[in-house]
Amino acid sequence: MCKENDLGRDPVGALILRLAMPTMLGQFINVLYSIVDRMFIGHIPQVGDLALAGVGVCGPIVTLLSSFSYLACLGGGPLFSMKMGAGDRQGASAILSNCLRMLLALAAGLALLFFLLRRQLLWWFGASPDTFPYALTYMTIYISGTAFALMAAGLNNFLICQGRSGLGMATVVLGAGLNICLDPLFIFGLNLGVAGAAWAHLLSQAASCIFALAALTRTSMPVPLRWGSFDFSLCRKIIAFGMAPFLTYALDSVILIVLNATLQRRGGPGEGDALLTCCSVVQSYMLLIAMPMSGITLGCQGVISYNLGAGSAQRVKKALKGVFALCLTFAALMLAATYLASPAFVRLFTQNEYLKNRSVKLIRVYTAGILFLPIQWTVVDSSTALGQTRLALFCSLLRKTIFVFSVVGLPCFFPAWSAFCAEPLCDVTAACVSAVLFLRHTPRTLAHHCVPVDTQTASGI
Repeated sequence: MCKENDLGRDPVGALILRLAMPTMLGQFINVLYSIVDRMFIGHIPQVGDLALAGVGVCGPIVTLLSSFSYLACLGGGPLFSMKMGAGDRQGASAILSNCLRMLLALAAGLALLFFLLRRQLLWWFGASPDTFPYALTYMTIYISGTAFALMAAGLNNFLICQGRSGLGMATVVLGAGLNICLDPLFIFGLNLGVAGAAWAHLLSQAASCIFALAALTRTSMPVPLRWGSFDFSLCRKIIAFGMAPFLTYALDSVILIVLNATLQRRGGPGEGDALLTCCSVVQSYMLLIAMPMSGITLGCQGVISYNLGAGSAQRVKKALKGVFALCLTFAALMLAATYLASPAFVRLFTQNEYLKNRSVKLIRVYTAGILFLPIQWTVVDSSTALGQTRLALFCSLLRKTIFVFSVVGLPCFFPAWSAFCAEPLCDVTAACVSAVLFLRHTPRTLAHHCVPVDTQTASGI
């Protein structure tokens, strides 16, 4: 694999593969952070199932906290790539340094806010008297490492934007590999239980953060990280670009919080905790689908933004088609895996036969609309890369709205587990609407930004 990628001249198909595969694998490995934690926690003697339910309550809250990094990295990333495509290295450097400041400020403010509210959040979002102690322990330790979580995710994106997808993957591999090694040592070797999983997670993210900082400050980077000067107007522009992807990922966490709370309340005593344990397994499996697909679309944002900035509509359109084709191929493979491998996957988390059988059925329900996900992921992340932030935000909010209404509404008429049907329902509906809107608005964006020779053919995607 090439160490450097020329975003403006390399063949688009090969470029998409070189950038998407490492970031897809990086996100796949990144999933191991939460999945490995849950695997080991589920096998803690005597309390594993309850502890797994407690950490499952923490999961969406932790993801919500981490999603704030997208305000900086996915807001600054497209702007950064456009500056590079236009040959403005000084402008790109200013964006990078201001994103660093934003990440530091967000980390400090969020750590304090979440620490003060952690008990209330856990009770509101699905904890029960039996699972609360495990959830509180995990949440308290995780919050103390907020800066590492936000910096590792945020800065890593700027490695990818500069064509260094290999370094981006290495950042994630380092953290995930360390987490896999530390989890059994801390949980079982040192007998720390849930606290051990949280400490392993924190130290792993710290290692990823340090690696990303070291890589970005190297003078060999096209645009190395420097402290620079604060620019309030630039920060506002970064936030404006980042608001759509931030809300996309933040609201993903919110709807999972709604799902957890609904399952606990509609399930009632006993049944609620069992459904939350199953939900933790189901969400772990869904991460294996959603995060790598997100890696494909996010990893290729730089190609789209760079060539939009360079005025090449043909290369932008080729990139869009390549991203969608790659996402669809991955989704088809994961659909097959759902029916062939989900029983083996569930056994990694629990030995309880009732929970195993129920989790397998719920995984298959939850992923029934998987072949529509490539449309939604490509539209939202590619629209952000093209500067179509309102379109990206609308498509994202549409999907979340359908999900929330379905999660809350279905259990009013059917058993509590019917809340899992909300996922395929929103996947299919939102994808169809998003595709129509994207095909309508994108040609105009290309015609506005690109050179005349390309705009003659910009009417087709």
